[in-house]
Amino acid sequence: MTSRERELFREIFSTLELPTDAVLIVHSAMRGLGQQGYRAEAVIEAMLDYLSQGTLLMPTMTWRTVTPTNPVFDEIHTPSHTGILTEIFRTRYATRRSLHPTHSVAGFGQHAEILLAGHHIGDTPVSASSPYGLMRDYSSYVLLLGVGMESCTAIHHPEEMVAPDIYVKKREEAEIYELITHDGHTIPYFLRRHLRLPRNFNKFLPDLIRLGMRTGNIGGVSWSLLRVSDIMQVVFQALIEDANATLSL
Repeated sequence: MTSRERELFREIFSTLELPTDAVLIVHSAMRGLGQQGYRAEAVIEAMLDYLSQGTLLMPTMTWRTVTPTNPVFDEIHTPSHTGILTEIFRTRYATRRSLHPTHSVAGFGQHAEILLAGHHIGDTPVSASSPYGLMRDYSSYVLLLGVGMESCTAIHHPEEMVAPDIYVKKREEAEIYELITHDGHTIPYFLRRHLRLPRNFNKFLPDLIRLGMRTGNIGGVSWSLLRVSDIMQVVFQALIEDANATLSL
């Protein structure tokens, strides 16, 4: 790790006074940072250095590759398709990966084990037992690095909780998968996928900014840092008032 990366993330995290014992989930696109000389390993190590008493999570999604025609998810061997940062984190730094065929999460730190252990208990991607659902009980934050609100997976949690009939396939449409654990055990899993619907998460930006969301850029690469509690407050309220609130209507 270089001082360049360390100072970069200290500057970003100080905007919300991010606690060093926080839970942070990072959605990222590294190309723009890579073009400026930032290395993925150094970025990860800078985040881990800052979160010295905390927990770093990254989505390691596989919904493009783990499908009904290829219905096996391997905790160790199935690669992430959500960017190079997540794959390097998963393979070189993370101590645990949640068991889920499409929306797994890798993690390192104090609360990684408890946040990732029960993802396969629910039958949807972002259930109450998923890391996104459990993060509600912790001092948790989302960092969007080089990506926009469309990548904020946490928003799917209130969708599933408030209006599953709109956003998730019916139980009789559940797909059957095999989950292979790090120690070689196989767990059968029934998944109700998200329905493919046009969404507009940017409509929540005014309320999230009012509650303290911070944004900036690094040489043209955008970043946003926001509290999970603020996301849940805004989106749950919107969905309770209008079950179609996250859709582009």
